[in-house]
Amino acid sequence: MLVLSVSMADGQQTPAPSQQSPSPFSIVIEETRLPEPQILPLYGTAPIPNSKPVPDQEVDEGGSASNVTRPTIQVFLPAKAKANGAGVLVFPGGGYSGLAIEREGVWIAQFLQDHGTAAFVVKYRLPSDATMEDKSIGPLQDGQQAIRLVRQHAAEWKLDPARIGVWGFSAGGHLAATLGTHFDKAYIPNPDGVSLRPDFMILVYPVITMDPAVGHAGTRKALLGDNPTDDQVKLFSDELQVTKKTPPALILLAADDHLVDADNSIRFFEALRHREVPVDMTIFHAGDHGFFLLTRDTWLEIVARWMEKNYGTR
Repeated sequence: MLVLSVSMADGQQTPAPSQQSPSPFSIVIEETRLPEPQILPLYGTAPIPNSKPVPDQEVDEGGSASNVTRPTIQVFLPAKAKANGAGVLVFPGGGYSGLAIEREGVWIAQFLQDHGTAAFVVKYRLPSDATMEDKSIGPLQDGQQAIRLVRQHAAEWKLDPARIGVWGFSAGGHLAATLGTHFDKAYIPNPDGVSLRPDFMILVYPVITMDPAVGHAGTRKALLGDNPTDDQVKLFSDELQVTKKTPPALILLAADDHLVDADNSIRFFEALRHREVPVDMTIFHAGDHGFFLLTRDTWLEIVARWMEKNYGTR
């Protein structure tokens, strides 16, 4: 029921009481509330570069995605009370033939959120001659676009554009390392000259090299095909592309990894060390690929401490 208060003396309306200030409790609720994740098309309404006009045949099931041709970025912002200004783009693995979106994407984003860091799960295109003009650069284009988009929205999302890192698993680790070694060349339109260099890299049981003696055969074939040229092998062997400008890295792997040879990580560690790029590496005696033999706390705590020490997170 609507009640109108009127003064009996002069017929004038009584002024409405001023709006009460928010209670301390409601302020706490608002400051500690996690924003709802949002999914954005990676290129917005612009054409997706290096794409052939094909129907969308993406399959999403069981926390994994395949046949990805329409890349997206899922935004996980931290609660205001915890936000530390850092941001991390997360690249799930899957041998460049699928993406472990749940286990190596959403779970990691929620971990970062809990530590006050903004997270961005990138569902990048999977290389295919049927859907791309040059499949070897498709994932790299999407990774660069993701970095560009996050830096463009840094003010809106309360981020420090100088603390934007990448975190990749397995083949997603190869993509993250490629972003950290190929940033001088823009593979996407970048008219406003946004920096495409990540500020740090977190690489978990990563594929690094395309050298057939050490690299993962399935990842190499998916990205470069059956008969890559020597130049392609060299270009996408990230240990050969390290310079003094390559961003600092944290590398985690298991010595008993039966899928991706530990020498991938060791080669990258040596390349970084010899060029005086800061790098930390932890090798677990047993953990296998995917760290299925480890509890998540065992290795995630290492990431949390490293980020807190080097990038002011908590």
